[in-house]
Amino acid sequence: MRGAVVTSISPGLSQKRMRDHNARLLLSLLLRHGELPGSDLARLSGLSAPTVSDILRGLEADGFLKRGDPVRGRVGKPSLPMRIDPEGALSWGFKIGRRSAELILLDLAGAIRAERRLPYAEPHPDEVLAFLAAATAEICAGLSPRQVARIGGIGVAAPFELWSGDEVRHRSRTFRHWSGVDLRDRIAGFSDLPVSIINDATAACRAEHIYGRGREFSDYACFFVGTYIGGGIVLNNSVYEGRRGNAGALGSLRTVGPHGEGLQLVDAASIHLLEDRLSEAGLDPEALWRQPQDWSALARHVDPWLGRVAQELAGACLSTCAVVDFEAVLIDGAFPPSIRSDLVDRVRRYLVHQDSRGLILPRIEAGTIGAKARAIGAAAGPISSQYLLDTNVGMAIA
Repeated sequence: MRGAVVTSISPGLSQKRMRDHNARLLLSLLLRHGELPGSDLARLSGLSAPTVSDILRGLEADGFLKRGDPVRGRVGKPSLPMRIDPEGALSWGFKIGRRSAELILLDLAGAIRAERRLPYAEPHPDEVLAFLAAATAEICAGLSPRQVARIGGIGVAAPFELWSGDEVRHRSRTFRHWSGVDLRDRIAGFSDLPVSIINDATAACRAEHIYGRGREFSDYACFFVGTYIGGGIVLNNSVYEGRRGNAGALGSLRTVGPHGEGLQLVDAASIHLLEDRLSEAGLDPEALWRQPQDWSALARHVDPWLGRVAQELAGACLSTCAVVDFEAVLIDGAFPPSIRSDLVDRVRRYLVHQDSRGLILPRIEAGTIGAKARAIGAAAGPISSQYLLDTNVGMAIA
């Protein structure tokens, strides 16, 4: 095949790289399944028991794993399960949103150790990055030297429009200052940590995959309903970002408006439409974002919006599964858990009435992470790239 070279997952692995690969595999299995003895890890990984034992001892010595309590009651000596040590790795997650910036410090087990939030009317790069510098320094001042040394990077999640200068709807004025901003270069001015940048909806998918319901499935699509709906996809047990980081741009799926006009899903199934409803009714749309979120008093406005979103998502699920035979579609969003449950139930009901000829209907399941998914997914980026297995690496066509 001239002009197309397929690179295998692990070409010409040296012994050291093979050990790194296997260590990532075992850490990934423990995050996915919880604590396990070496015998189960050997069975799941396909590695020999001595190899697994050797790697586990190394990971324990390096501070990534802890020993669980011995499991008795079986034939032979008690098995000793191993589990993730939360202190094994820490990572910053920074979400730049349309109303606020959010910083979290995440540990290896997925717990948030610290968080800070900056609300704003219009995000300016200088203000947002000054907040990041000050907040990370403040949090680090309260950590031990060992914990600071374990911080492996800064993951940034934001809509791609922030740095493309995209002029969509009313966003152009709000983000005009971000055109041409090099986030990696700006962050390097106050931090020597590696920086990874990811689309905010893909980040939400990553959070669900590593720390939520996504651990139950190998191939699936995620929809995250925020101010603007977006999504992400998982293939072979790994989030797939694509050659340019824009795979799973599910908000751009085509749909049809009430007058037959062509629209994108982002125009028909986003929370900004509910904000518009509230504004037209003389209500403050900020009520949707107050913490803790409670939309019960807005039910008469939420219900028709929810119905339309469910119909749009039912069609979008089929469109997505027409490209890849996903076993499931996960739905989450920046809304209360009760709204998420209602939306998932409605999508399931609408899906059975869709024209699904030639398709196998996916399972429709609720996500579990919620509004913090984008910040958690951002923080999971450095953790994933440094310590976990990505089965999609090396699969691109050069």
